[in-house]
Amino acid sequence: MSGSGRLLLLLLCVETFVLAVLEVFFLPLRFDGTLLPRWGDVQFPITIAMAIVTTPMLVLWAASLGRGLRVAAAPLAVWALTVFVVLFFEPGGGQYMLLDDWRSLMLFAGGALPGAVAVGAVMGRNAQAGIQ
Repeated sequence: MSGSGRLLLLLLCVETFVLAVLEVFFLPLRFDGTLLPRWGDVQFPITIAMAIVTTPMLVLWAASLGRGLRVAAAPLAVWALTVFVVLFFEPGGGQYMLLDDWRSLMLFAGGALPGAVAVGAVMGRNAQAGIQ
């Protein structure tokens, strides 16, 4: 991988980190009149859908930078580690979001599973091309 490719991979991993932090911070979003209009205190975990869409995209963008598995899996590893750490050391305090909230489990599954499928697709493409 060239120097510019490494720089782009680093920027992609920084983008992944920021996206994961934002997804965790906006996970408890609800229609309670604070940030969104008051519509009966309904939960609105839109960041789960964001994770489902963006995590595989980040993996595929990284795979376009280099052919190695480590390159393709780097955004997924950064995203999973960031989400786990931020959920474990919760920003709001008071309750353990990692274990007690269904939204946190859905966020982790919604980002990790499609991302892992994208890494598997890269692995299959590399195996077909004979690349390690």
